[in-house]
Amino acid sequence: MAPNTYGSSLPPIPSTDLDPGLPHTHHASLDSDSDCPFCHISSVFPAYNPADPPAPTSSVINPDLTSPQPATFIILSTPHLVAFLDIMPLSLGHILLCPRPHRPKLTDASPAESAELGRYLRILSAAVVRATGVGDWNVVQNNGAAAAQVVPHMHFHVIPRPELRDKRSERFTATMFGRGQRDELDEEEAGELAERVRRAVAEVVRADEWEMESKL
Repeated sequence: MAPNTYGSSLPPIPSTDLDPGLPHTHHASLDSDSDCPFCHISSVFPAYNPADPPAPTSSVINPDLTSPQPATFIILSTPHLVAFLDIMPLSLGHILLCPRPHRPKLTDASPAESAELGRYLRILSAAVVRATGVGDWNVVQNNGAAAAQVVPHMHFHVIPRPELRDKRSERFTATMFGRGQRDELDEEEAGELAERVRRAVAEVVRADEWEMESKL
């Protein structure tokens, strides 16, 4: 198992729970795309057709492609975007979606990237619901250090929220924007989950394509 770190020489970051894109023990004030873990992920995973994802054993989605950084479990890889499981998830199925190029904040994304982000946020949300069976979720996106952005490569969190309706209202308030207990990703479980989500993404994309064709 690869060590759960994006760079052993980097100092600790201030404590924050709003943007759990990196482990809390590691620095994220990265000021160039050469230091950016999300750029590294984008550079090693090629785009594929979301309606026909690679087999789980395919080398193009091998989680160890990001070594010596942590293993990365790809959910989606298009010419504009990549999505992958969060390495410190708040819940089973917590995923990150980001533009492939280095875009520090949402306003830095190109029009084409923005359009595809909007399209795939819906698709990924539907796929995560299918894959996890959890019908409630948060979509969280932070811009800048003052807004608790940890990785300065803009990204959305899609976070399933199981059993929130059974909790007290204070618990809901504390967790709805990305705060809560986090556990390190189990790689064996992650491989199976990533495959389920990729299959669900394909189902949603194919259904969208069929609906569009039927209207022509």
